[in-house]
Amino acid sequence: MKCRGCARDIPEDSRYCLFCGIAAPGAAGGPGRAGRRRLMRSRADRKIAGVCGGVAESFDLDATVVRLVWALAVVLPIPLVPACLAYLLAWIILPQAPAPEGGAPA
Repeated sequence: MKCRGCARDIPEDSRYCLFCGIAAPGAAGGPGRAGRRRLMRSRADRKIAGVCGGVAESFDLDATVVRLVWALAVVLPIPLVPACLAYLLAWIILPQAPAPEGGAPA
């Protein structure tokens, strides 16, 4: 069976795509989950580590807006977690998006 999001082959009994995290065709995904992508670091839209690009892709936002908000969070005091530490943790924790098939490496 082909995934609706990334068009890769996935096992017939899968509920979610192993590559992009979208609910498989015919699977009963959770509410609001079918249209959202899995949170990963971007390979295509990256400046440093792809964290902001991955957040933007996951929530269907413009990466520039995410980068601006993150830059403001670095400059402005945040009471719970400094934005620099959050970025470093996201860089370590978030998985890298899979390489595109049949193309030049990004």
